[in-house]
Amino acid sequence: MPNWFSTNEKTNDDVDQPSTHSAGDSHLNLAKQSLHQLLNDKRVPDSVRQGLKSDYSAIQKMLDKLEQGQLHIAVFGRVSVGKSSVLNALMGKQVFSVSLLHGETKSADMEAWKEVDAGGVFLIDTPGINEIDGEQREALAHEVAGRADLLLFVIDSDLTDIELTALKTVADAKRPIILVVNKSDQYNEEELLQLRTIIRDRVTGIVAPENIVFTAASPAKQIIIREDEFGNEQESTRQRPADIISLKSRLWDVIEAEGKTLSALNASLFAGQLSEQVGERMLEVRKEVGAKVINMYCMGKGVTVALNPIPIADLVAAAAIDVSLIVHLSRIYGLPMSKTEAGELIKSIAAQMILLYGSFWAINIASSALKIGTIGLSTVLTGAAQGAIAWYSTLIIGRATETYLAKGKSWGDSGPKLAVAEILDSLDRDSILKEAREEIMSYIKQGK
Repeated sequence: MPNWFSTNEKTNDDVDQPSTHSAGDSHLNLAKQSLHQLLNDKRVPDSVRQGLKSDYSAIQKMLDKLEQGQLHIAVFGRVSVGKSSVLNALMGKQVFSVSLLHGETKSADMEAWKEVDAGGVFLIDTPGINEIDGEQREALAHEVAGRADLLLFVIDSDLTDIELTALKTVADAKRPIILVVNKSDQYNEEELLQLRTIIRDRVTGIVAPENIVFTAASPAKQIIIREDEFGNEQESTRQRPADIISLKSRLWDVIEAEGKTLSALNASLFAGQLSEQVGERMLEVRKEVGAKVINMYCMGKGVTVALNPIPIADLVAAAAIDVSLIVHLSRIYGLPMSKTEAGELIKSIAAQMILLYGSFWAINIASSALKIGTIGLSTVLTGAAQGAIAWYSTLIIGRATETYLAKGKSWGDSGPKLAVAEILDSLDRDSILKEAREEIMSYIKQGK
């Protein structure tokens, strides 16, 4: 085995030799950089880090794994197909628990594969995919699959439906898979040829043909009959040696050619998944904060419009409040906007609101003009009604702005019209107007 984990400097001979090691080193360095950046990203709020604490811990462990030059190989399969026996045969000794009882492997166990020169390869045993409490143990197996660099899926005959489903699920982890057909000593040559053909056809597109290997990790004992000098037959048994040369050879080929790249790919995939989770969680946090901010501005605008006795002037004040709201939201989403940019965004949103709900927004102007003819008696009621409409419009502007900011200051392929339409369709206008009017009236009464 080549010492591909070695950190020794290259010799002159090494420089002249074309190999995949330099590419592997490059991949590893990029993976390390991405993990460091993810761990040390100052833009991630503490609340998000706390919510993803276990994931960040896993990232740190994966980074440590890369720094130490480790490659993790995990094994999966049904109960009693010989998963642990395959690993023990690779180890050359009894390390992993083997039992006739179902459910013997309770959790993921890991051991260093000393046969590899660098000592950086670790073998991981996992619970059977059909054991008691299978859902939890299968979840554990998939968790390990997401952390492992190479997967061994062990079967002992043609795949059952459960095995094929599990194989497809594990393949979703996007790690290379070696399909190990164990207990090959139970078949003759013709049967093995037929079995290989059947399995190869069933796993087409999931496992490459060269990654289907046959083993006999724990062959059945051989019965030996000897005849003594008196013609009496004596029967004894002996344990036949494990036959895993095909598996070892394939593992060595993969590790030699792709070891560092596999480790880097695994780290990059996991980092990408966590990055997506961080992004989603940050968006959730921003929406939670944004909802409170929008509600605050809705109240402020509603009351301002309701109490302002001067026609049209209340609309000017309302526009200023909406600009402030957009500027505030842009800072929450980490995409600061100027008042000018906010004003342009309001025009875009308002244009779609008028196109979609033109007659309704005309009431806003009419309610403002109506204040001219009122002499105090109906001003509060009229103002509260108009304030409720102002509240509603700010709610839509706030929601639309969040959609715009969540897409990186873009409406995306759908454009502003569809975005505003979806927001309008999602809101119960009448109930919102009623609640807004009641809150405004309650605020005004408290202020008197």
